[in-house]
Amino acid sequence: MAAEGKNAQVRIPTSVTCEVCSGSGAKAGSKPKACATCGGAGKVRHAQGFFTLERTCPTCQGRGQVIDDPCDACEGAGRITRERMLSVNIPAGVEDGTRIRLAGEGEAGVRGGPPGDLYIFLSLQPHELYQRDGADLHCRVPISMVTAALGGEVAVPAIDGSEAKVKVPAGTQTGGRFRLSGKGMPVLRSKQTGDLYVQVAVETPQKLTKRQRELLAEFDKLSSEQTQPESSGFLGRVKSFLEGLGNRGSYSE
Repeated sequence: MAAEGKNAQVRIPTSVTCEVCSGSGAKAGSKPKACATCGGAGKVRHAQGFFTLERTCPTCQGRGQVIDDPCDACEGAGRITRERMLSVNIPAGVEDGTRIRLAGEGEAGVRGGPPGDLYIFLSLQPHELYQRDGADLHCRVPISMVTAALGGEVAVPAIDGSEAKVKVPAGTQTGGRFRLSGKGMPVLRSKQTGDLYVQVAVETPQKLTKRQRELLAEFDKLSSEQTQPESSGFLGRVKSFLEGLGNRGSYSE
């Protein structure tokens, strides 16, 4: 869904204007009256020495009005809780934590006030094949020992459902990484697209038959420094290291 975008239906509990009192909070046939404490200003002033402090009226909580006979349906709040179904357009390329704002779809204002906005934060589930880094995708693909040695072609599914081909050169080692341009995620609110990085892992054969073991043993006998340069180089470094230790012992004596 994050790669393609979609129109989702979301069920949200929210406060809506009370239909019984039309948001006034007062019972039918009555209406709010000006607060006696602040005179309808919603604020009270208090002198302290040379200063005059102004604070929200504690009686009406800044509304400037009080209700003597509250509405039975909303208990004077002017709004009640209802569940609504909203249609949310989720654009392609969204990331985890992306915020979507729906203007005017928030809770109803207090006692007939204008509604606020609704903010939806997206939480994306991890993908079973890809790891995401911004608009780029990373995928680990196992390949056979034969493909790694002789080279070949590996089919990799792209996020858009198409099949991408990765050419594996002969002698590829585990960890080799290949870039497929434009096969990643779309960039949010842009025509650009990220890349797909394929990292190969050479798979060691398991549960070999007798004949397979014989062939591998024969191959091992025919191996040389040219066929396994990394192993040969490592063994050479180990030999030099051990000879160095021996020379140090001779010198100390």
